[in-house]
Amino acid sequence: MFYAIIGTDSENSLQQRLAVRPQHLQRLNALQDDGRLLLAGPFPAVDANDPGPAGFSGSLIVAEFDSLEAATAWADADPYVTAGVFSTVIIKPFKKVLPA
Repeated sequence: MFYAIIGTDSENSLQQRLAVRPQHLQRLNALQDDGRLLLAGPFPAVDANDPGPAGFSGSLIVAEFDSLEAATAWADADPYVTAGVFSTVIIKPFKKVLPA
């Protein structure tokens, strides 16, 4: 089943986000290589593809896991969580309908 992982950034976390981004992307690439990643990306803090110093307000990851517990364990180990980039993480089951 797919799960949506929604992380909300801590205030003033842009530098920490940039510092651990390579490790974060490495884990996402592993999900992609396994054919389990549906989509992933950040929420710019302003209405722009490159928010510059405004940074990001969080991220969305939709990926396939065996269970909610497995999705939670994966999210808990993510560098954005362990480095304090995310202040909160919500994980919800996600049913993909479109595109078919």
